[in-house]
Amino acid sequence: MPQIHGCDAYRVAMPRGRRPESILVRLTCGDTVGWGEMAVPAAAGGGSGGAWADIEERMGPALIGLDWERPEDVSAAADLGAREAAAAIDTACWDLWCRTRGLPLAHALGGTRTSIVTGARISPEATLDTIAGRVNQAVGAGHTRVTLDIRPGWDIEPVRAIRQAYPALALVADAGHAYTESPEHLEVLEGLDSYGLAAVERPFAAGDLAAHARLQLRVGTAVAPAVGDLETLDAALSLDAGRALHLRLDRLGGLTAARSAHDLAYAAGWDVWCSGSGAFGIGQAAAVALASLPGCTLPSDVSDPAGGPVFVTPPVRSSGGVVGVPLTQPGLGHEIDEERIERLATRRMRLSA
Repeated sequence: MPQIHGCDAYRVAMPRGRRPESILVRLTCGDTVGWGEMAVPAAAGGGSGGAWADIEERMGPALIGLDWERPEDVSAAADLGAREAAAAIDTACWDLWCRTRGLPLAHALGGTRTSIVTGARISPEATLDTIAGRVNQAVGAGHTRVTLDIRPGWDIEPVRAIRQAYPALALVADAGHAYTESPEHLEVLEGLDSYGLAAVERPFAAGDLAAHARLQLRVGTAVAPAVGDLETLDAALSLDAGRALHLRLDRLGGLTAARSAHDLAYAAGWDVWCSGSGAFGIGQAAAVALASLPGCTLPSDVSDPAGGPVFVTPPVRSSGGVVGVPLTQPGLGHEIDEERIERLATRRMRLSA
């Protein structure tokens, strides 16, 4: 029975620009290496001490010397910390397990696609003209789904403008939990129904599945509640609290839980799309493998932004709105630039048997 011999972690910041940061996890079994990634939230003000402590003090030590046959066998260790840290650990376990067996990650997860159609997220902008320009850039790059952040007072007008300009574009409105069941807010959410949206994501508070269910009864657009664990998804399915699921590796705690969530949503006939976490390519590569699953019916956010430094080879980049699924190389299917990561790391942790 194989054992995990080493667990290293690196906190790394991009060398220029907006300097997004990630914690990268490196697991070893003999000479084989597996990688995972979690983004450090910008809102944390540079602080990720909780996640780092989860890996250094609890998850990492629990993994060293652990006998395992499949990635699911390390779930107890991953449960020792927050979901974001667990996602990095879990992804690294899947990558390591697949590389030791010469299996592409997509095949190991049950993926059936050879390429992924991509979408893009449009951040809040000051004017409709700016929004139009950003959407035009996304469509010009080949993306066939756009997610637009909306909020009370900034909802119907930008959605109408985008739909008029791009009648066939798959459009998701992400409300960021900003709405209530007040008459004014319900009027807006029902009004969005006439614009042919692919989904309205996170309209209400995360735990209020009953409100999501009541909205789903009132609108034809698929509602996509925020799902952070399988228990919440089970409850959402039981309540008919939506018809779409956004699979986020960081929110669900990794590939193991995300695959299970996909299976549940797919069996219920929900639409599914995926997104990765982090700016260093490892989280995006894992999302590509996840998006190859048969139930991922909507274009996914799985490509790195072009123009930045490359830490994985080949880069996880969209070409004409399509990202190929690596099926000839084991694990994530990308080589990791360990030397560059080591050079840029602002913090390091090493644990070994």
